[in-house]
Amino acid sequence: MTQDAHAPIDPAQTLHDVLIVGGGLVGASLAIALDRSGLDVGLVEAAPPGALPAVFDERNLSFAEATVNALGALGVLQKLRAPSGAIRRIHISRRGDFGRSLLDAQRYGRDEFGRVVTARDFGAALEARLAELPRLQRYRPVRFVGLAEDDGRSRAVRVADGAGERILRTRLLVAADGTRSGVREALGIGVDEYDYEQTLFVTRLRAERAPDGTAYERLSEGGPTALLPRGDGHYGLVHGVRREQADAVAALDEAGFLAHVQEAFGWRIGRFLACGTRSAYPAIRVLAQRRSAARALLVGNAAQTIHPIGAQGFNLGLRDALTLAELIETALAAHREVDCGAAALLDGYERRRREDRERTVAFSDGLARITANESPLLRPLRSLGLFAADRLPSAQAYLVGGAMGYRGDVPALCRGERA
Repeated sequence: MTQDAHAPIDPAQTLHDVLIVGGGLVGASLAIALDRSGLDVGLVEAAPPGALPAVFDERNLSFAEATVNALGALGVLQKLRAPSGAIRRIHISRRGDFGRSLLDAQRYGRDEFGRVVTARDFGAALEARLAELPRLQRYRPVRFVGLAEDDGRSRAVRVADGAGERILRTRLLVAADGTRSGVREALGIGVDEYDYEQTLFVTRLRAERAPDGTAYERLSEGGPTALLPRGDGHYGLVHGVRREQADAVAALDEAGFLAHVQEAFGWRIGRFLACGTRSAYPAIRVLAQRRSAARALLVGNAAQTIHPIGAQGFNLGLRDALTLAELIETALAAHREVDCGAAALLDGYERRRREDRERTVAFSDGLARITANESPLLRPLRSLGLFAADRLPSAQAYLVGGAMGYRGDVPALCRGERA
């Protein structure tokens, strides 16, 4: 049965096959995916039992088709309590530029490109699924402290709770502890950062016209304004502004904020009527310079935190987790036993993830930069790009494939297959 760690554990008796630090979106998903392998897996979580990590807030998550396939196979989507919203069309435009692109799932023989889920509801679904796992050992509330001297055959991980510090040992240490990863820092892995100088406001929004399955991406020099069709009759809003405008926008009352967003987005769905509690986040790209070290891997935001334009961040991180789980399952099927931290397995992970990561990062970064550039020389090029994306099959296929989560070597669960 699933266990929570309370009493101090004798480090000589604690040797996990995989130890995941971070119980957020990607870390919890990895723990669920690894349960199928029958391995000894530990999950270090900062949040206590009965509480969700802070990442499970009112943000809206856009699940690509590949993500929907995988989370359904893992038994997570079935645990959602609130209705999700189908994304059947994607409408892309830029303020001040000519043209727009409209992607329709029916043109590709599909009913939808993906679904919209609130982070809080997804967190509750993950927690419900984690509670069903028969072998997972959960350490909570426990925080990562650092690394201890290892023996080459395992990693020694220092963690602490109210009872003091202890050491856990693992064949493979997985950092799923977010953008400012303590594990990544302890491993000595540096990062490359780029500040887009944008602040992103996130909330739910109600408009005169209820969602009809269309996701809107309205681009401007200040950042994107995205409206996602939720399943509760609201839209999930992400609204970007220049960093120097953020304080003024944050100070607006509800009516002022709605008017501000309306002016940026336009009137495609009628008048904006109301919005929920607003949160604000800086848009900063953080890329780890390496994704692995001896007996250690980075996944999700610990490996790459990208601009939310195009809504690819969690989808990319989930494919990190599922690729690792698939490699371990494949090795087990061939040899019955596997050292999850073996160099050959980590090298295979790096190879499998390279193309997807590079293409997704390049797409989100390039789109964020070119759409925020105010140079009049870029306007005709952007308009031509929107025209091509709307009319040329090859351009549409590129956008659609990425939107549905099919870039590079995609894990079998994402394709609707069992690994």
